[in-house]
Amino acid sequence: MALPMDGDFVPDDENSERAPNVDSYRITCIDFIKDISQDYIAWVDRYKLPEEEDKKRRTEIAAVIERTNEWIAKVPQTFKAVDVVMNDGLQKMAEATAGKPFQIGVFVDKKSGYTLAKPGIIDVNIKASGRENNKAKLGVHAKDQRFRIESTGKAYFDESNIPKDEYDLLDINLKLNAEECKQRDVISFTVIVSEMKDGMEIDRRGVSTVIHIV
Repeated sequence: MALPMDGDFVPDDENSERAPNVDSYRITCIDFIKDISQDYIAWVDRYKLPEEEDKKRRTEIAAVIERTNEWIAKVPQTFKAVDVVMNDGLQKMAEATAGKPFQIGVFVDKKSGYTLAKPGIIDVNIKASGRENNKAKLGVHAKDQRFRIESTGKAYFDESNIPKDEYDLLDINLKLNAEECKQRDVISFTVIVSEMKDGMEIDRRGVSTVIHIV
């Protein structure tokens, strides 16, 4: 049993071969989120964590199921938009399963996880700190791809002034360009933070955020 990691589960084409209409597809994806969550919970079982940490991860997975399915039911108006919200939920479940060994948060208008914004330049605040005397820095999602981003409209991060330093307390602001997005578009992105010791990465975690353009 493999734990799903990066990469989107469903192709992003807009044809209706997957379901007769968007409402039907929403129901299919809601059921899928519920079903696949059992795989993530099985991974938590295999980790044999201390009771408190075990409970924390299970609670976070349950919260992701509830919030993601609430969004699938209410927010997306197209097949592609359903995919974006569903894939964001898969990312969040993987993150909850892995846990957060150091402090990390990603905020849009002081909110995290499930957020709202208007079309334009969206400010994304990232805060993190390493354990003990370790430092934190903005990481890279994959080779040649600093951020994971999936959207129903054109959206991208301004990477012209990305901070590359290590910080005792990481507190930086990034600019997400959503100027060409329209109301009802949805954007999902993942930011990676690396925990650093003596200039070497010793751990890394991702935090995914979904934005409903209003």
